[in-house]
Amino acid sequence: MAELATQHVIKFCRIRLNTCWSKTLARTGCRNVCSSPSRLQSMSAWVIDQYGSSGVLRHTEEIPIPTVNFAHDVMINVSAASLNPLDLNMRGGYGATLLNLRRDPLSLVNSFSEFPLILGRDLSGVVVDCGSGVTHFAPGDEVWAAIPPWKQGSLAEYVTLTEYEVSYKPESLSHIEAASIPYVANTALSALVNAGGLCRENSFNKRVLITGASGGVGTFSIQLLKAWGAHVTVTCSQNAEGLVRGLGADEVVDYTAGDVAEKLDMMERFDVILDNVGEDMEEWAMRLLKPWSGAKYVTLVSPLLLNTDSMGLLDGSLHAGLTLHNKAFQNITSSGVFYRWAFYAPDGPTLDEVSRLVDAGKILPVVEAQFPFSQVPQAFQKLEQGHARGKTVVEVAEDDEYMEAAESEQKVQETLQQN
Repeated sequence: MAELATQHVIKFCRIRLNTCWSKTLARTGCRNVCSSPSRLQSMSAWVIDQYGSSGVLRHTEEIPIPTVNFAHDVMINVSAASLNPLDLNMRGGYGATLLNLRRDPLSLVNSFSEFPLILGRDLSGVVVDCGSGVTHFAPGDEVWAAIPPWKQGSLAEYVTLTEYEVSYKPESLSHIEAASIPYVANTALSALVNAGGLCRENSFNKRVLITGASGGVGTFSIQLLKAWGAHVTVTCSQNAEGLVRGLGADEVVDYTAGDVAEKLDMMERFDVILDNVGEDMEEWAMRLLKPWSGAKYVTLVSPLLLNTDSMGLLDGSLHAGLTLHNKAFQNITSSGVFYRWAFYAPDGPTLDEVSRLVDAGKILPVVEAQFPFSQVPQAFQKLEQGHARGKTVVEVAEDDEYMEAAESEQKVQETLQQN
């Protein structure tokens, strides 16, 4: 009985420390907290120790907690995380050459290992600790963020990011809803703004085509572009038409019913194409753009990481660079169309604008499936099925944690009374 009581005490204390820490710190008003959850030393997380299929996922409670080591670090207790196709690819080793170089610039000459590696790029949670130079956040703040792929991910109890990668969570969303947005938002904005040249001021009546529009990036892009006043055409399967029209798409082309290229050819030409599909689309989609008018073809499916993985860093980068140069040169000289690659870019301040749009009702979260933290492998299996209709979200910390803590405390008292 004494052993059982000890187990309940340990469980109760861990729950108390994990769930009450941010509220305690918020009451102190401290920004530079010397003592933090790092005193727990380890945390619960899902990791991989090698690249492979779903079988490589492993749950552990022995991962060191990521502490605040620099002045602008923000430590977050993760409430919810979501999965992206990138997580599937990274689980299989996609981009390892370049990402390891980013993690450790000396990885080419030393015995660096990225394992154990935590996946997950989105998070919503609560700040529990801040570096001495942090000015925008304090313990107790509810925040959301997209984690760069070269950092440890969000399928863990805690993460540490710089304050420039973090933003206040929309007040109108739960943590589950909020976790579905940050990575796709930063990716879409990087593609549409940085590569596509669009913004709130110049998008009115611009004609934009989005391929593969029922996934995370597509569903976010539809809403953002409609908020900016653009005319949006999308491609998706027939059973996703209701979803994308509900989000504001003006025209929908079912790629499973007949020749999609022929259907799009019959439409008025586009100012921007956002390609989420890749494959052979580039071979025919360029003619859909308005010639000699500054129109842009932006693809999120580039060969850069695949090339560096298969050819090595130098040869792969060179080959990818030549591919981009040749395609860009050919299209600008033949029809005045710009061809560009787009990549995710971490940007907390950009998420501030997204948060305002969400709270104004301009952008809605699109959550297709939700899993508890104990079922992360099942969440990956859901993602592997493809044909996404929004995001797959993992609840890392339950909303009724205080109730769980109270129940654990009651069990402790009952067990001690029995002794």
